[in-house]
Amino acid sequence: MKKYLALILSLMMVVTMFAACGGSSSDEGSGDAAATEDQYGEGFEFKHGYDKDFPPYSYIGDDGETTGFDVELAQAVCEYYGWTYTGVPINWDAKEAELESGSIDCIWSGFTKSPDREPKFAWSEPYSINTIKIMVLEGSDITTKEDLAGKKVGVQGSTSAQEMCETPEAEGGCQELALTFDGGTPMAFDTYTIAVNELKAGTIDAIAIDETTGNYQMTKVEGLKYIDDDICDEIYAIGFRTDDTVLRDKVNEALKALAENGKMDEIGKKYEEIYSNLSMINAAE
Repeated sequence: MKKYLALILSLMMVVTMFAACGGSSSDEGSGDAAATEDQYGEGFEFKHGYDKDFPPYSYIGDDGETTGFDVELAQAVCEYYGWTYTGVPINWDAKEAELESGSIDCIWSGFTKSPDREPKFAWSEPYSINTIKIMVLEGSDITTKEDLAGKKVGVQGSTSAQEMCETPEAEGGCQELALTFDGGTPMAFDTYTIAVNELKAGTIDAIAIDETTGNYQMTKVEGLKYIDDDICDEIYAIGFRTDDTVLRDKVNEALKALAENGKMDEIGKKYEEIYSNLSMINAAE
């Protein structure tokens, strides 16, 4: 499945590159593009919006500093262009308002490109494949999706997992399954860290969670496992304002270069729990 998705992502990257080259041929349009391009020269302040509790993509490390794959990759993009990196932790529920207000330049924190979100943002090329799974405690009597009927299932609020469980028209979603949960919908928590604590405490019976985030939680908390059934597949990309296509294209260009020169691979190997999911460096495998 991951190789199939990686092939699709590779084709999407080609389409994105052709779209970026097919802009307006009018003098006025070319002038506007050039003026915008000038804004992103050396010294530009790149404001990276991220969730500070979404490991291993963005989180506070043991030393109290912000780290994570997305954080390090964003910093590498800034280094590539000579930009100034500014990390801006945001309330995930308010991410769209933060972007539209200009307080951040992008949403880059394990951000799923879902059918509902797609028209709201200018998207980068996808860089990671993911799967939404069901996490339970070892020894749980929940072993299949059918066993979730009547159970309390947690999720982080405003995530793709919540969207897939609650949006009827979500492509590849699982609202029909979610309707069997206790209350007919998952219980939303501020972060997955809180949800895992509630699972350990017995307040909830299971968690709908991104595989890569779940893998990280399993390295930190003992006694967790997945059931065999997956919920759905998804892809991670970076969301920009819809009119910030020049900035989006420059970040795409940098990501391609970092994938080719080995820097993305170097960063990815620090996060082995997600390394195999990084489609821009594993598409050929």
